[in-house]
Amino acid sequence: MNKVLIVEASESDRRLMAGLLVKSGYEPIAVESMEAAKEEVMKLPPGAVIVAGLRFSGGTARELVNWLKTENKNFPVIAIVERLGDTDATDVMEDHGAVAVVQRAAIDKRLPELMKKYVRDVEDVIFAKGGLIHRQSKEFCEIERTIRQIAATDVNVVIVGESGMGKEMIALEIYRQSNRFGNALKELEAGSAALVGKDNPESGRSKTYNRIKGYFNDTNGGTIIIKNVHLLDFEKQSVLLHILSEEHPDVRVICTAEPELLEMVREKTFRPTLFYYLRQLDINVPPLRHLKEDIPIIADYYLQGYATDKGEPPKRLSASTIKLLRQHSWPGNIRELKVAVLLAAQNVKGPVINANDLTICQATPIMKETLLLRDENEERRRIEDAMIQAQGIKAQAAKLLGIDRKTLSYKMRNYGME
Repeated sequence: MNKVLIVEASESDRRLMAGLLVKSGYEPIAVESMEAAKEEVMKLPPGAVIVAGLRFSGGTARELVNWLKTENKNFPVIAIVERLGDTDATDVMEDHGAVAVVQRAAIDKRLPELMKKYVRDVEDVIFAKGGLIHRQSKEFCEIERTIRQIAATDVNVVIVGESGMGKEMIALEIYRQSNRFGNALKELEAGSAALVGKDNPESGRSKTYNRIKGYFNDTNGGTIIIKNVHLLDFEKQSVLLHILSEEHPDVRVICTAEPELLEMVREKTFRPTLFYYLRQLDINVPPLRHLKEDIPIIADYYLQGYATDKGEPPKRLSASTIKLLRQHSWPGNIRELKVAVLLAAQNVKGPVINANDLTICQATPIMKETLLLRDENEERRRIEDAMIQAQGIKAQAAKLLGIDRKTLSYKMRNYGME
């Protein structure tokens, strides 16, 4: 059920609005103060709406809107005003503050109408970011099967893959299919200043503990997605480990990470104990260069979306274009493919995109030490990566892999790659 937070000083108007919203099929949460509003905001799922009186205990609608901006909370705010022409009504609408105002005398008529306009289903909000693109490769079909299995459980998950492979979309799909769907969802970027919740100096604990603990309190019963968890510094790792191992919060944690996380765990620059608390189950997402049969499907997905936005027939890829797309190594993965395809769709006037219409960046990152052969199960893929980066030149590929050319030739024959 879609949730609506009511922040209103008048008890009678809180009851009136709550009754109207229940009749219209919404789930109202009514509070009378700024402090209580902030606590409830942190628990709201995507798609919720806030209805606020101009003044209430400890704050104003304008102050609430400003606080939402500082917290990067994009919930629409509908302000309740005494008269539409008042200065206060104009003020709360300035600078894209409240999305709408409702005269108090017209609450019973206007409020249900505005709910239909601004309240959105959680699923719609999630897929507005871009949902999973269904594909045909056996690897991705296996990922979809794993998503269904993991979603049916309540365990923590780590999704590992290169940048640009849509790991966040997989995390959101697990949430969407889980029994926590509709409960609070919080997304954190481990490598940015966003991982700074509210402090509580009276607790006697460190600021880092208070802030991270605050996220868990606000998301009780819901899900936290930590993006790029390998970027957590050691202090935050320690606090997160303490919360998970000692306090056992009722919060599911889904993490995304690049492959270097596994190396960090081996080298103990990422705490192994925390890793295993987070990785009760995992999903490994292969890079796009290992899923060549999916490339035309993904490209067509973005062409269809572009055509829909423009209100025109979708452009199609010629055979030569598909061949070129499959030959490229796509170090930026799906993100890079999307840019190339949409740029071509924008520039091509006719219905067909040919190979010479594509602009593909040829600069590729230097391969790091992670290409060195250590795990026999990964050798074949690492050799494929090296050969792609070296454009098929064995001597260069061998150098990337840290072996001589003769050993590389032997391994390639052994794997039937010659």
